[in-house]
Amino acid sequence: MQRREVLRLSALAGAAGVLTLDPVTFAHAQERDGEDGADSADSEQTRTVTGHLPTGSPDFVYLPVEVPRGVREIAVSYSYDKPTVPAGTQGNACDIGIFDERGTDLGGRGFRGWSGGARTEFAISAEQATPGYLAGPVKAGTWHVVLGPYTVAPQGLDYKVTVTLRFGEPGETPKPVYPPQRAKGRGRAWYRGDSHLHTIHSDGKRTPAEVVAAARAAGLDFITTTEHNTTSSHPAWEGLWGDDLLILTGEEITTRNGHVVALGTDPGVFIDWRYRARDNRFGHYARKIRQAGGLVIPAHPHGTCVGCNWKFGFNEADAVEVWNADFTPDDEVTVQEWDNTLVAAARGDGRWLPAVGHSDAHREPQVVGLPQTVVLADDLSRTAIQEGIRAGRCWIAESSAIDLSFSAVGGRGQHAGIGERLNVARRDEVTVRLKVSGVGPGCSVRLITDQGQLYATALPDSGSADVEWRTTASYAAYVRAEVRRAPKDGGASGVPGPMAAMTNPIWLGEA
Repeated sequence: MQRREVLRLSALAGAAGVLTLDPVTFAHAQERDGEDGADSADSEQTRTVTGHLPTGSPDFVYLPVEVPRGVREIAVSYSYDKPTVPAGTQGNACDIGIFDERGTDLGGRGFRGWSGGARTEFAISAEQATPGYLAGPVKAGTWHVVLGPYTVAPQGLDYKVTVTLRFGEPGETPKPVYPPQRAKGRGRAWYRGDSHLHTIHSDGKRTPAEVVAAARAAGLDFITTTEHNTTSSHPAWEGLWGDDLLILTGEEITTRNGHVVALGTDPGVFIDWRYRARDNRFGHYARKIRQAGGLVIPAHPHGTCVGCNWKFGFNEADAVEVWNADFTPDDEVTVQEWDNTLVAAARGDGRWLPAVGHSDAHREPQVVGLPQTVVLADDLSRTAIQEGIRAGRCWIAESSAIDLSFSAVGGRGQHAGIGERLNVARRDEVTVRLKVSGVGPGCSVRLITDQGQLYATALPDSGSADVEWRTTASYAAYVRAEVRRAPKDGGASGVPGPMAAMTNPIWLGEA
């Protein structure tokens, strides 16, 4: 079938966002036996496909590969042109991945790996696979190499894909060893973690061992592996966990309209990403995340990279990543947007979403644990950490050097901590207490309510202080704390300085 005919039929079928090319075929392995004295065990065949994609191409271009029997390994490489474009115009960027003979259905079982734009080649066999890809038998049938033209220059995108099949005995697939879902911990305590991290299994440069070393150096108790659109890292942590470190599995689901951290999904469970906000599919896949035991956390909602802005809304979220890596203006916007949702929740317009922070560290000099989410959990386990985050019993710190406690006390001895409600009458006096240490000189504390900032004070140069403020539930429906560094412009713009630490709210008043 010719490409033009495929396009016409795809349009008739309503296959928006997908183009399927003509298939690539190979001779059967048995046909190779005896040719020029060659044995199929050490033979290989290669095919190369070239093509052109115009601006406005579908999100995903599928290249079918007819894989015969007797294949030991499939290897793929690709390249595409990167022409010069005018300033402010997107150039060419094209991702790649692969699905096996089980098909390309959304959420189906055929997924075998994705490297985005991080690699120009990969290989899969039963024994091993390139990071980002899943080892396993190369069975006969129609496989699909997937091109993802992320952005296309006005001139279009010229691509070349080379597929090599190597024939021979398939070998054995190692049984995956996944991290345990519980560490020793300290019982009910505050645990520090970073749940948005990348390694060589997607577009990161660190190995899992290097990430673990950095996590321990940062004083973390738990981490989550969240590679872009792949689960290949889930069994890559064998021997790296311990009584002091819990390693959770997850995925950064990277769509064209935003990224979402699936925090703590079951090991080996893949969540699809091939949809846009206009497809109205996110609710379905958010439920898939929860069915796999994970939390749904939109990442860097106002990130500045192409496709990073969150366009799916927050109705399906369990929490929101308000602080991603170094605190920058896009994080400031996210914090303000998140605070507006707290105001809406205070007036009864929906539930509130806890705030979390993650480093999104990919490589040096990006710092693992900058920032980190500190969670009050019953123990150091997947279930307990997730329950703490879901309940909002957490705060965010720039580093493990910073410590704080935040509480509200009523006149009759009522007490509430971060994420909790202080059940008092509207006019009862409430005392809010913040104890902070380790932030260094030049910092200040801000107490934020549904009316905005109602209290602020400078911290001493020691970076440690006890702050106390009194209010009532009629004056403040909630109160949360921010610890800020000095503004870089000295305060001339009126924009506060970068965040050093921040809490989730304490709710005030009768439920």
